[in-house]
Amino acid sequence: MKDNLKQQRDYFGEALLELGRANPQVLTLTADLESSLKLTAFREKFPNRFFNIGVAEQNLIGTAVGLSLEGFIPFCASFAVFLPGRCFDQIRVSVCQNKANLKLVGGHLGFSNSGDGASAQAVEDIALMRSLPEMVVLCPYDGEETKELVKVTAEHNGPVYLRISKSEVPPEIKIKNEKLKMTYKKLKIGGARVLKEGGELTIASHGPILEEVLVASQNFDVEIIDAYSIKPLNKEMILKSAAKTGKVLVVEEHSIYGGLGSAVAELLSQEYPVPVKILGIPDVFGESARGRQQLLEKYGLNANNIREVISNL
Repeated sequence: MKDNLKQQRDYFGEALLELGRANPQVLTLTADLESSLKLTAFREKFPNRFFNIGVAEQNLIGTAVGLSLEGFIPFCASFAVFLPGRCFDQIRVSVCQNKANLKLVGGHLGFSNSGDGASAQAVEDIALMRSLPEMVVLCPYDGEETKELVKVTAEHNGPVYLRISKSEVPPEIKIKNEKLKMTYKKLKIGGARVLKEGGELTIASHGPILEEVLVASQNFDVEIIDAYSIKPLNKEMILKSAAKTGKVLVVEEHSIYGGLGSAVAELLSQEYPVPVKILGIPDVFGESARGRQQLLEKYGLNANNIREVISNL
């Protein structure tokens, strides 16, 4: 790993362990992916609050809903391609229609699980979860944001989908402008962060792909919004920035259909029509590669291509 960088799933595991110490109602369930989701420390510390349901995601959801209705706060963790993919019906009916206080954690988002190929890469999970009434959708960027959003997820009374990556992320972003600095304690459902102020273009993004956006945007007069709460979206911040810049670019490690780009386009088309470009994974499944960076480059989501898109806009 690079200096000071850990994988986002490591921060998730650390946050869940801290949460378990603070709240005895917190439980963890997984579908035979304990080590992949960094749940081992939680299991070792709280063996009676950890459940490996096996490769049976639909059963996992049913079990977790029952526990939630008894007053527990279950965190269900699996690859994002399996959860929600293999158990969408159970999430729709048992979780959302019951407004169950259950937390879904989809790991290895986008291209971050490059070595396992298309069958283990989630490119459509946000679209699935955004479509469900009652469901909150969150996708953090750096380490501190990940840890804080785990706490925010636990405090919310209702279903939450938290999307995390296998990719390395920095502990926290260094914001140079003192006016923009804000503590991570201010993160909230429906929130967003302005990471950089600018006047010629609004860039909205979320998750580890923000690293590419920040590199690409150097030397450009752009405003960068970390839209970590995809549903509900921080409409006020998006509209305010769009009114200032007059055009919006959305960059995300998700399909161009149904993700943050769709949410922003839906908002602006009705409230403040300006040009919107969505830069994401095209209408394809993932594929095997030696590393995530190869796939980002192939599909135009690396810093060099993002820089070219910004320049053209």
